[in-house]
Amino acid sequence: MATASTQIIPHSHLEHLREAKRILEHEATALQTISQQLDAGFCSAVELIAACKGSVVVTGIGKAGLIGQKITATFSSTGTRSHFLHPAEAVHGDLGCLHANDVILILSNSGETDEVCRLLPVLKRMSIPVIAITATSLSTLGHAAEAVISLGRLREAGLHGLPPSTSTTAMLAVGDAVALVVARIRGFTSQEFAFFHPAGSLGRKLTPVTEVMRSGKELRTASEKETVREVFGHNINEIRRTGAVMIIDDHGLLCGLFTDSDLARILASHREEVLDHPVKEVMTTRPLTISESALLGEAVDLLAERKLSELPVVNKLGEPVGLIDITDIIALMPQALALNS
Repeated sequence: MATASTQIIPHSHLEHLREAKRILEHEATALQTISQQLDAGFCSAVELIAACKGSVVVTGIGKAGLIGQKITATFSSTGTRSHFLHPAEAVHGDLGCLHANDVILILSNSGETDEVCRLLPVLKRMSIPVIAITATSLSTLGHAAEAVISLGRLREAGLHGLPPSTSTTAMLAVGDAVALVVARIRGFTSQEFAFFHPAGSLGRKLTPVTEVMRSGKELRTASEKETVREVFGHNINEIRRTGAVMIIDDHGLLCGLFTDSDLARILASHREEVLDHPVKEVMTTRPLTISESALLGEAVDLLAERKLSELPVVNKLGEPVGLIDITDIIALMPQALALNS
């Protein structure tokens, strides 16, 4: 079956592609313009949220409301407590979810939306700071907000310039920028991100290697002074859980790695006399390792880049504490490598 990149496009469809490119270029140009025009309003918004002791409550109606729900998710996933408040439901009792320590982020391109403007007097009485993402600070919403991120008067893309497109794209991008800058200010770490994303392949890549590595009786270790024959004679009646033996020196530090593949090469070359030599003569010295504080994604990248099957895990002293085996994480490996492993 031909892929999308190899399919021949009929001449009658070329105009569809041209229109799609015009839309994307139009929206990209708008984002570029907004990025160059960001001012003190953006900084004020970020400072208000970074100092917030409560939650960032996001609200908006229609398409802006849908964008607001995504921005809420971005805040939540990057360590900032956030929830979405529907403006119509707010005036029918849901205002009870607000707290004086909260900050509210309101999305409205016009800044004159009835459902949104109806909230402003109540928010003022509750002394809840308002941040607005809107076209201009001259609107009703803009006048009521402590911080305004102005998008400018944007022309919508596509059909007659009517359906919200460029404006909602701009709201989404600016909202993401606010959330990610706040995360940086608060020192949000990859470990914290992993904590909030425990599921799926993303969550698995962000798992600490200590939760995935083989350890204890699953490991094969031997002294550098032992012969190859002695190394592979250990626990011969037990199931060998890995294809590599981690070689340690007199101080218990990892000094080498010897694999089943290394043994197979010795036998294939008819060098049986090497079996009675110290393993340190034929082991891989200074093997690539990973720290026990690393995340699994780092281990996956190393295995893929170096085309390895095993990766020793060491502590700060250089002592082996575990082993990452490719068979345990094959689902996370790049497809081409997985097929060839």
